[in-house]
This record gives sequence, C-alpha cells and structure tokens, in this order.
Amino acid sequence: MKTEELENIINEAFEKKQSISEKSDRKILDSINETIELADKGKIRVAEKKNGEWLVNQWVKKAILLSFRVNKMTMSKGPYTTWYDKVPGKSVSWSEEDWKKAAYRHVPNGVVRKGSFIAKGVVLMPCFVNLGAYVDEGTMIDTWASVGSCAQVGKNCHVSGGAGIGGVLEPLQAGPVIVEDNCFIGARSEIAEGVLVEEGAVISMGVYIGASTKIVDRETGKITYGKVPAYSVVVPGSMPNKKNQAGPSLYCAVIVKKVDEKTRSKTSINDLLRD
Repeated sequence: MKTEELENIINEAFEKKQSISEKSDRKILDSINETIELADKGKIRVAEKKNGEWLVNQWVKKAILLSFRVNKMTMSKGPYTTWYDKVPGKSVSWSEEDWKKAAYRHVPNGVVRKGSFIAKGVVLMPCFVNLGAYVDEGTMIDTWASVGSCAQVGKNCHVSGGAGIGGVLEPLQAGPVIVEDNCFIGARSEIAEGVLVEEGAVISMGVYIGASTKIVDRETGKITYGKVPAYSVVVPGSMPNKKNQAGPSLYCAVIVKKVDEKTRSKTSINDLLRD
C-alpha cells in the first residue's frame, strides 16, 4: 500500500479511535500493522528532516496509538526473560541471518520494542528503546539509558549510562525529542518534551532539559528554550532569584563554550566497539 493511502486510512480511523478494536475493518487493521512494520524497518519515521527543517509525521504516531486499541496482550519469550505486553520485542523471532542483516550489536538484557528502528553499526548496551524510536548508524545507547517512544537519535551519537531521551505519544500534537548527528549526551542527563539537540552538541553529565528549561549562553546572556544550538557544550547551572536574593535559585542549562578539539577528544566515539 502506498504511504499516502496509509496516511489517509490512519487519519480517518483516528477520528473514530474510540470505536477501533481488533474487530474493526480489516483494511484499518492492516494499515495499522503495515505502518508499524514500515517504522520497524526504518522506511518511514515519526520525524524527518526536509530542507533543513524537522517535520513530524503525526499520522505515524496515530498508527502507534491505534495499535494499542487493536493488539491483544500476549506473552513474548526471549533468552533472558518473558514479558506480557501489547508490543512484542523487535527481535524475539529473529534468526541469526536476521541479526546479520540488521548488523547492529545488542548486548544481553537490552530491550527494543517492535516498531522502533535500529540502524547498522549501532551498539545497544542493556538499555531500553521504545516503539516509534529511530536510532541511526554508529550510535551507542549505553547501559541503563533509555530512548523514549518516537524519539529520534542521529548518527555517531553516544547516549551515556543512565541518560534519558524522552518519549512522546501524548499529547498528540507534541513533538518528539530529536538528537541530531555526532552528539554526546552525558550520564544521567535527561532530554525531554520535544527538545531539539542540534548537530555536534555535547551535553554534560546531569543536565536536564525540557521545553520550559532556560538555556543560557554564558558569553552573551541570551536565554532560549527548546533547542540546544549546534556544537554547544552544555552544563547544569542556576539562575539567581532576582526578587529575593536569599531565596532559592532556579535550575537552568548553561552553554559554556563551543565544542573544541579538547572536548571532542573526550567525547568521540570508539570505533573499536563498532567493528
């Protein structure tokens, strides 16, 4: 089925979402399943960059949400555990040939749900990747890190241990978190609420950025929201309480400099792990 036809069917079905179930018209059920399959294979994405701008394909998110209406709870069994869910594991039925074709490394106890795409050369430590997510070539998702539903992570990134890339399925109009190519997300950091991390940015350990977080350029004093500029180095900081100097300060993220060779040497990917 052509993408345009899928989009129309999903959009129409979503208008009557409360009545959608496993007993719905076969064309609707097939369209939902095909959309999930295409997202799983990376042939469609929740968000994609066109002409320098990120565009969100809301209909793909709608298909993911509708899949919860039509899928029954079933048991999936892997080599280390079993689980009971409406979304099976991405690789639960794979053969060794399937793994060779996918060409990414998946360390034991890493969880990847069906409907997410993992590109060649990715390294998945014991992490969690939710449905609708897209992880591009050469990226490492480190131990206990999570990539939320519909989040987009670019090429040659490192999402460090315990870091969180926030997901979004609700509210529908909300955009996904996007981390562009060659970014470093430090340990225990959290990027959420549709924030865009532009290419080459370095997020230090323990930085929390949501849609309402102030991002302060230390050099200029400029305050922005929702976007980390390309090649910025960001650390946690605080804003003074202007009304009450003795009162509590407010958390913010601080751009301390642009990425230089010293920073890059500390955050560059290890090609040995990807061979």
